[in-house]
Amino acid sequence: MGTRPLLNRRLSGLGTTIFAEMSALAISTGSINLGQGFPDTDGPEDVREAAVRALRKGNGNQYPPGPGIPELRQAVAEHQQRFYGLTYDPDTEVLVTAGATEAIAAALLALLEPGDEVIAFEPFYDSYAACIAMAGATRVPLTLRAPSFRPNLDELRALITPRTRLLLINTPHNPTGTVLTADELATIAELAVEHDLLVITDEVYEHLVFGTATHHPISALPGMRERTVSISSAGKTFSFTGWKVGWVTASPALVSAVRTAKQYLTYVSAGPFQYAVAEALRLPESYFATFRANLVRKRDLLVEGLSSAGFRVFNPEGTYFITTDITPLGEKDGLEFCRSLPARCGVVAIPNVVFYDNTEAGQSLVRFTFCKKDEVLSEAVTRLQQL
Repeated sequence: MGTRPLLNRRLSGLGTTIFAEMSALAISTGSINLGQGFPDTDGPEDVREAAVRALRKGNGNQYPPGPGIPELRQAVAEHQQRFYGLTYDPDTEVLVTAGATEAIAAALLALLEPGDEVIAFEPFYDSYAACIAMAGATRVPLTLRAPSFRPNLDELRALITPRTRLLLINTPHNPTGTVLTADELATIAELAVEHDLLVITDEVYEHLVFGTATHHPISALPGMRERTVSISSAGKTFSFTGWKVGWVTASPALVSAVRTAKQYLTYVSAGPFQYAVAEALRLPESYFATFRANLVRKRDLLVEGLSSAGFRVFNPEGTYFITTDITPLGEKDGLEFCRSLPARCGVVAIPNVVFYDNTEAGQSLVRFTFCKKDEVLSEAVTRLQQL
């Protein structure tokens, strides 16, 4: 094969995702997996039965329409209007994708040219780095630092250069749990308009917001409707992460651009599940309120347990992740800590350092998820007391 590396140089250094490594470690050691963010219970039975009905009726068993089935595109448009007062045309401004991850990939591949710069808030979901690299662009991190994990907007302004093409925002933010405020988003929007930047906003945790925090879509702000690609999915809100049903809402020009890339990735996916998600998006407010209340209870259970085990805990405003600092335990290296944790006490977590370019900012930070059964969380807390 010669001396030329087999892996495209743009993907050099990315390797196997930390989620695959830690989940495999959980299986091989029989540990409780509080690393990867997937629930250990299914979502609403009515929604699952809707998928079964679709399968039996033959709805979606063959290729669905490229943009997604009309029923789901209409439901997404209704959802945006219902929760945020945003109006989207389901025929030209909504695109169904294979989860939010594909939506992010398609958007970045469609909108970036080699040499463009993308400012992303770090720590960032690992697919961001991979997709920016595949597009031939350069990621420019804006570091969210403990303990507040709030963006320094003066620093953001300073990072913008003539090569900056796009801002990549995630709110509610994985893994820190930060929810951007209306004022923070307003400043970001002003910078985007001033410098004529595109914005991709990952909002998959939009309904996982706690206490006084509120999710505000940046696309609703002045000048942002025509420059924002908003992305969300059903997996986190309805606890069906394996269905991989996501969507994009944006102006017709942006949706057309993203669809051009998307059609050469999966083309279509999850036909019967699209019908079920259309029904899920129309669930009453009581579902969303109960869902949030259950997560708050689980969050508080794990926050208390991690604190009593000796971690420094940063209480999240949203998502279903808790970031902790291991230095009070006499530890410094989060990656080494997470690799040894299963053997030490039978629990798996994720080292935040893998989500940073500025690794010093995340060196001692570790992420746990609380989207598990109460008894699983309680058992994990008991095991962590051994530390």
